[in-house]
Amino acid sequence: MTAALTPTPKYRIESIDILRGAVMLIMAIDHVRDFFHYGHPEPTDLAITTPMLFFTRFITHFCAPTFVFLTGISAYLAGTRRTKNQLSLFLTKRGFWLILVELVVITFAITLNPFFPVLILQVIWAIGGSMVILGVLVGLRAPWQLIGAIGAIIFFGHNVFDIVKAHAVTDTFLGKLLLTTSRGSGFWPLGNGHGLAMAYALLPWIAVMLIGYAFGTLYEKSVDVIKRRRTLLYSGLSLLVLFLVFRCFNIYGDPAPWSVQKTPALSVMSFFNVTKYPCSLLFLSMTVGTALIILTVTEKISSKFTAMLIIYGNVPFFYYVCHWYLIKAINIILFFASGFNSSQIVNSHGRKYFQPDNFGFNLFGVYVVWLVVIIILYLPCRWYSKYKSTHHQWWLSYL
Repeated sequence: MTAALTPTPKYRIESIDILRGAVMLIMAIDHVRDFFHYGHPEPTDLAITTPMLFFTRFITHFCAPTFVFLTGISAYLAGTRRTKNQLSLFLTKRGFWLILVELVVITFAITLNPFFPVLILQVIWAIGGSMVILGVLVGLRAPWQLIGAIGAIIFFGHNVFDIVKAHAVTDTFLGKLLLTTSRGSGFWPLGNGHGLAMAYALLPWIAVMLIGYAFGTLYEKSVDVIKRRRTLLYSGLSLLVLFLVFRCFNIYGDPAPWSVQKTPALSVMSFFNVTKYPCSLLFLSMTVGTALIILTVTEKISSKFTAMLIIYGNVPFFYYVCHWYLIKAINIILFFASGFNSSQIVNSHGRKYFQPDNFGFNLFGVYVVWLVVIIILYLPCRWYSKYKSTHHQWWLSYL
């Protein structure tokens, strides 16, 4: 009787959770750097950056594409336990929920301004918006092959807008939401001192999620493991070859071509300094290609370290929201501990709270704060992971 009443733990694919957990931890480095790096130098500005600063930014490039791609896989797997109508409704509702969280919960965590002068659309918006589009396609009974094909067309073709003069499209509100090409700003004024900062143009992220959904078919229980790993490996290698060839000759796929610099180190940084805002084909090929290869490797790995990564990978949304508020709490504590007072809460630019221009640490200090953040969050994430695995309330699927 007791066994019958105990909820059955949900089946999870550990290789996906390992990779998801890894990118969640790496992602936090960039957010900690934004808050705590002294002077806030731009890591990708080759005139002022250093190899370590550039690397600190570069490794976080892999986080958002990998996470969105894995979300697409998870969406397909969620559909194996639901009807098409149920999956469509779930994806659509969760997508709009994520957009609301981005606009309210995450924006407030970043700005700490209750008047919301700027609403920020970042990765959660990209995931939520992509989920809504995927939900519509699923609701229209589009087969996974068609969904994958639509994703591939957008994935490989969206940089055409960097060649074609399309200001009539990209300068509109919808154009900024979907495209925001490198020629235009991602900010849209809303009036009365408010505005919308569209950091993540939606269209390329839709492509990543739709392709991830198609790759989800490889994780059905009937699929041969060797076939899955071979497909993942060859797909990943193909994307990396495309990246290397197109980038080497500046053929297509990124609005910012690389060039030989005054030192070999700067030349290497120029080569890998691909465009994230909005994300280019070469940015996505480099990052998603690497993720596909890592997925082939993590199927065979099992250790205490990967077990720790699985904890974070099991509860990515919980971790994401918590890490923003924890970073901000540490920011406030260190602000006062460093001798600043309440008159200095708003910096000289008037845009950030608790971040005066002369506040912060060197890169070593940034990494120390990052380690503190992920260590503090481990126990809450482990608790919530266990809770989710043994409980089945409807709201858990939204958190």
